[in-house]
Amino acid sequence: MELIDVRPRLFMLRFPIGQAYVWVDGDDDLTLIDAGWAGAAPRIEAALRSRGLRPEGLRRIVLTHCHRDHAGAAGALAGRYGAEVVAHAADAPVVRNEAPVPEPVLLDWEVPLYEHGLTVPPAPPTRVDREVVDGDGLGFGDGARVVHTPGHTDGSIAVHLPRHGVLFTGDTVASVGRVALGVFHVDRERAGTSMRRLAGLAPETVCFGHGDPLTEDAAAVLRAAAGRDAATGTARP
Repeated sequence: MELIDVRPRLFMLRFPIGQAYVWVDGDDDLTLIDAGWAGAAPRIEAALRSRGLRPEGLRRIVLTHCHRDHAGAAGALAGRYGAEVVAHAADAPVVRNEAPVPEPVLLDWEVPLYEHGLTVPPAPPTRVDREVVDGDGLGFGDGARVVHTPGHTDGSIAVHLPRHGVLFTGDTVASVGRVALGVFHVDRERAGTSMRRLAGLAPETVCFGHGDPLTEDAAAVLRAAAGRDAATGTARP
């Protein structure tokens, strides 16, 4: 697994399906935004070390939502390095396996994509050390904040670093072929509303749960995509 530069202090970990991100505040202050698949912890550790980063410095793992391709390796990494696991209060019971994973309302063209995604190993029950809600501070990135973005799941969040102009959208928005409303939502209308809210933040860099990060004209591209797709909730990435 490769650690890909996005911008200074920000790296991407790419998985066969989806990706996670690493924000670096210092050698002993790393933040993982999402954690990829179950069983991926050794590869994540190796990728960090390959760039001179110490997994022992992992301080927190922020989950944008409860799905298996985002929460899978969180428990293993947190157990090994003592990192705090953070999730929205509405998704935390799913991450802990105290509640079932919410079923999306699928459009016809989403069905085969969803079935392919289920080949990702199920995420094991994972502790959540801190349950957050909209507006909460996250303790990294010079003021990172939670932006509640319900629609993909009830407890989906984005992570906004306003001082750096960086936004992590989770799966509310995707960048597969083009920037667009994501897929597999439990409520597409709410997801569209959340997408419009994210566009209003006017970020300089946008990092998606699926697809390449957006580093040029990010605010304009996200705003245009929100106007095109979020209004109808029927866009295909």
